[in-house]
Amino acid sequence: MDFEAELAADVVVVGLGAAGACAAIEAARAGAEVVVLDRFNGGGASAMSGGIVYAGGGTTIQRQAGVEDTQEAMFEYLRREVGDVVSAETLRRFCDGSVEMIDWLSDLGVPFEASLCPYKTSYPSNRHYLYYSGSEAAGGFRDAAKPAPRGHRAHGRGISGKVLYDRMADALRALGVRVLTQTAVKDLVTDDSGRVVGVECRRLTGKPAAKHRRLSKYAAKPGVYAPPLRKRLNARAEAVERQHARPLRVHARRGVVLAAGGFIENREMMRRHAPAFRGGLPLGTSGDDGSGIRLGESAGGATAELDSVSVWRFISPPSAFLGSLLVDAKGRRICDESRYGAALGHAMVTEHEGRGWLMVDADLVREVRRQIGSQTVWFQRMQTEYLLRSRRVSGVTVEEVAAKAGVDAEGLRATVEAHNAAAAAGLPDPAGKPAEFVRPMIKAPFALLDIAVGPSMLYPCPMLTLGGLRVNEETGAVLRSDGEPVAGLFAAGRTAVGICSRSYVSGLSLADCIFSGRRAGRHVQAASGLDTNKNVF
Repeated sequence: MDFEAELAADVVVVGLGAAGACAAIEAARAGAEVVVLDRFNGGGASAMSGGIVYAGGGTTIQRQAGVEDTQEAMFEYLRREVGDVVSAETLRRFCDGSVEMIDWLSDLGVPFEASLCPYKTSYPSNRHYLYYSGSEAAGGFRDAAKPAPRGHRAHGRGISGKVLYDRMADALRALGVRVLTQTAVKDLVTDDSGRVVGVECRRLTGKPAAKHRRLSKYAAKPGVYAPPLRKRLNARAEAVERQHARPLRVHARRGVVLAAGGFIENREMMRRHAPAFRGGLPLGTSGDDGSGIRLGESAGGATAELDSVSVWRFISPPSAFLGSLLVDAKGRRICDESRYGAALGHAMVTEHEGRGWLMVDADLVREVRRQIGSQTVWFQRMQTEYLLRSRRVSGVTVEEVAAKAGVDAEGLRATVEAHNAAAAAGLPDPAGKPAEFVRPMIKAPFALLDIAVGPSMLYPCPMLTLGGLRVNEETGAVLRSDGEPVAGLFAAGRTAVGICSRSYVSGLSLADCIFSGRRAGRHVQAASGLDTNKNVF
């Protein structure tokens, strides 16, 4: 055989996205011998992401951009955004360490840039790399804490998550971390006391591994945008695994870190834990099948927040759309349109069966078209054009456009009149939208744009899971239902409950992956070791 039937290391990391990479880097820097195992090619959802890291408190990049921010302001905003999903002490550690986190990533070679985006957007164009990536400036938040742009985008054209991941991968190689791709972890190995002491895997090598690598690469992209293609490619990759994968056991002298992503690609888990969230675009890779969570459960780990799913219904850019009115089938406002897109999507799914329309007038549409060229990247431009051409009905009056869309005309008229009256009088917007985003709806023709959550690839609604294994917030150790740790087992990223597990804004998941991955890496290496002379297999 051309591979090892057994290996041993101090630390075994399962999954090579941002969380797994950070865990491996910290453990290796602490002197551990580390092996990282990934079923696919490494990178996971992190490499497919926009490369946004949520950070503040006066980072180097913020200071270079002339942005004033404090750790206290960051804490006060996030405390209202994420609630009590983690303790106040953990959230403070996250905020207090935010400046150092950006410096740590920069030292790895992750490129950031202090080009501040001058308008509110869900994702900046290639001209800007620092922006308001959450709801900091929205109604209900800005009064609690001074808003500041905290979305730090890794510098790279298009979707720059791959830039972020590649720098982490380079750091792993420089530290001598051993990475085994095309290696699927199937079981945890425990000793008589219940301590996790290793993993059992199925590994591909040689030509089958190369074939599997190609299939999984294209299943990730473009497969994420074409689910039928992804399904076919995954089926072929699984056939290669069944035919050619061979057993491999890896002994963990210190412990195992589970960082294998969420479960958005596991239909059974989605139906069981989050049945309301359907019809959107699963945002992740085939590896986001809940395998890390299920491994933790098999060793006695408890879970939480599994019903928490982030569903993104972005309406900007173009930023002029922030002046629209998001209404339901009864013509009533759904929420403040300047909130982050995940807040809009969550309200639509949980309160309005995934349905919603943007009410616009002729002046607003004209402004949207003027901004398309300067504020959008290619996929945003495509989505905006599709929305305006294929998801729009128009009418000379509010009642006419409501009838065409199937929206209650009386309710819509009342909503528009209340909005316009407040705007004309300089009064607060009825839905709490800040004054700079308020625009009166007075210029015919009026239009309703259908932004319902659905499977359209031209106007997708991405979704990702946020819950996972319960962990000790100081160490990252996986916890049992009684609150005691599972010896030798740690978790990070979307395999674990973390900062963003109840409310997501752009960059918060990656930031939590970095925060929790580093935490797990430091503490797994410090964990009590085993009797290395004992044969645990």
